[in-house]
Amino acid sequence: MKRRSTFPCGDPRYYQIGVLSSLLCYGIFVLEFGVLWQHAAAVLSTALAVQWLAGRAHGVAGFDPLSPLITALSLTLLLRTDSIALAAAAAALAIGSKFLIRVGGKHVFNPANFALVILMFASDRAWLSSGQWGNTTLLAFGFACLGLLVLNRARRAETTLAFLGAYGLLLFVRALWLGDPVSIPLHQLQSGALLLFAFFMISDPKTTPNAARGRLLFGALVACTAFFIQFVLHQPHGPIIALIFSSPFVPLIDRVASGKRYAWRDPKPRSHESGSAIFNKGFLP
Repeated sequence: MKRRSTFPCGDPRYYQIGVLSSLLCYGIFVLEFGVLWQHAAAVLSTALAVQWLAGRAHGVAGFDPLSPLITALSLTLLLRTDSIALAAAAAALAIGSKFLIRVGGKHVFNPANFALVILMFASDRAWLSSGQWGNTTLLAFGFACLGLLVLNRARRAETTLAFLGAYGLLLFVRALWLGDPVSIPLHQLQSGALLLFAFFMISDPKTTPNAARGRLLFGALVACTAFFIQFVLHQPHGPIIALIFSSPFVPLIDRVASGKRYAWRDPKPRSHESGSAIFNKGFLP
């Protein structure tokens, strides 16, 4: 009998790693981000090391590097610091939060988002490079296409669509209220940093509500909070900050709108894998 292929293309994390790696290469070689290889190496090695150590401490069999790789790439894309120690600390905070801050067996915060906000407020030597992507229509279209590919694989498009729809609506209402031309909210929605957040951070399937209607509510909640922070409190990085304040509401949303918890892999054991091995692969992302 022909053996079933084990090629892991069904795991959306492979697509996300490919997309984020492509964006990082585009940023370094085309947009000239100026990312230091020492900082990137510190983030990557620390993320993998903390994942391995924490996994052993929690009794997780095997080692799955995919999720820490995604977190490391996200931090490398957005975090800027002149300190290698702070870059490594960001990775440690991000991965550590998955194991330490959990409700009902599910981690609360998006790891990269948690580390970015904590360091941004705790140190004046760490900041977000949100303007590095520019505001071009072509770049926005590219982000949308690549992001939709990942979202379709993760089946979590509701969160991103709800966020972009609600946030866009608020931007257009604000423009009408102020008498601004429509080109202004269109320009704001074409921000590369906003699209990176919408497609690759808020859509994290392990930290969004389990039910589709819950994800719609959560996306709208983050959008309203981001708009308030950005345009009422006049603070930069509204969406990034809004996500960390909105994430603690996910356990409550899960209680009100119940649904199946997301798993990276099919928990049904295959003939060549034990049930415990597959369970441990998806237990901690």
